[in-house]
Amino acid sequence: MSAVKIFVPRDATALALGAEATARAIVDEAKKRGVEIELVRNGSRGMFWLEPLVEVATSNGRIAYGPVKAGDVAALFDADFLHGGTHALRIGAVEDQPWFKSQNRLCFARVGITDPLSVDDYVAHGGYAGLRNALPMAGADIVKAVTDSGLRGRGGAAFPTGIKWRTVLDAPNGASAVLGVQAEQKYIVCNADEGDSGTFSDRMLMEGDPLCLVEGMAIAGVAVGATQGYIYLRSEYPHAYRALNAAIANAYAAGWLGKNIRGSEVSFDLEVRLGAGAYICGEETSLLDSLEGKRGQVRFKPPLPAIKGLFGKPTVINNVISFASVPIILEKGAEFYRDYGVGRSRGTLPIQLAGNLKRTGLVEKAFGVTLRELLYDYGGGSLSGRPIRAVQVGGPLGAYMPESQFDTVLDYEAFAAVGAMLGHGGIVAFDDTVDMLEQARYAMEFCAAESCGKCTPCRIGSTRGVELIDRIRANIERDKNLATLDDLCNTMRFGSLCALGGLTPDPVVSALKHFAEDFV
Repeated sequence: MSAVKIFVPRDATALALGAEATARAIVDEAKKRGVEIELVRNGSRGMFWLEPLVEVATSNGRIAYGPVKAGDVAALFDADFLHGGTHALRIGAVEDQPWFKSQNRLCFARVGITDPLSVDDYVAHGGYAGLRNALPMAGADIVKAVTDSGLRGRGGAAFPTGIKWRTVLDAPNGASAVLGVQAEQKYIVCNADEGDSGTFSDRMLMEGDPLCLVEGMAIAGVAVGATQGYIYLRSEYPHAYRALNAAIANAYAAGWLGKNIRGSEVSFDLEVRLGAGAYICGEETSLLDSLEGKRGQVRFKPPLPAIKGLFGKPTVINNVISFASVPIILEKGAEFYRDYGVGRSRGTLPIQLAGNLKRTGLVEKAFGVTLRELLYDYGGGSLSGRPIRAVQVGGPLGAYMPESQFDTVLDYEAFAAVGAMLGHGGIVAFDDTVDMLEQARYAMEFCAAESCGKCTPCRIGSTRGVELIDRIRANIERDKNLATLDDLCNTMRFGSLCALGGLTPDPVVSALKHFAEDFV
């Protein structure tokens, strides 16, 4: 009799909810009963309210149980869960659950399904098909495919990925070089410094399908002629760090990284570098300074990193989800990817549901779904049972959106039209007990703590912002201080060197606009 395959996530959220103890209990119980099992530590399916989610490979497919605590394991064995037996925690096939079934999983197609570190498992589930197609292609053709797909940066700025890649592909060799003579050295850099509140899609992918990121970066290297890549990872992600390093080592061993990839003339090396905990290093030029061993501070632009980036060389910088979206484009074609989405927002977005919601987790949907659908159909409404009063989309610098804007379609331009931004796709929900003045104050306080200090509007403006909001709360010259706060927000928005200072006014102004009663 062959060993029964059991899947227990090693995702950080699952671990925080007891997955390690559950896995040990399963191993111990199987040994005690003389049952042979194969334990696979997979990624999370994104249903955090059901973690630790345990799946068993049966003759009728994978059957899920959750949330499974260590104390539930013996009863599961008694219920014959190894063959899909009935139990109070039995969910059935994950793919049949309405919450999961209606998603469009392109980027996260393998997360929770495969062994994250197994190259063989990755290939068996469609992995490396994109890179295999890219290896014999001309760089310009790869860049065209990415451009035609409509892929835009998923880190927040939503800049067209293909245009950035084209700039690096055509980058001259040095400032005095003739345009058209390509640089000898170029770099691929992944911004994995995921620091926004309510965001975790980068982490989930790096822990649950790291080879997808590795493949996407290798394709980028082939496209622009870069031979070296770096993943800049936030130090608070130790599980992702271990997963990435193990996956990269396995990719080298299987010939998918290094010199002459899979017998081709293409070479690409990849390393992971840890950040030191600065939020500002999520800004691409600060990241480059940190990667070079300097203090992370924002650089003046121009020159753009695509022309003069890491160590002064042309550099592609994209976020984790941007790179992880590339393999399927090269595998199935630009049209396949472009068929998802609306307007200029093409493809899918991994949306992260957090805050006061019954069902938090990751939902990957094509652009076009409404905020209300995500909050209620997927999120299940507030966990407290009270009305959802506000949501913040796009991290700590995102605007606060009232209930009247919940029918806004997830689309970069639609969000911009109502004074909001999609950012990295993180959604944090608040019920009607939230104090929006306090939330506005936090935005200024956060900026003051995280500013790199290079520009005055951000460094000083954020501190003055906290003081002004404190005076407004104390009802000291309220009207005068409200006018000063509005003027300060304009100064920060238009005078700051980067988006940290430039976007900090958004949560403040939106709170004042939509929740003015909290400032009385």
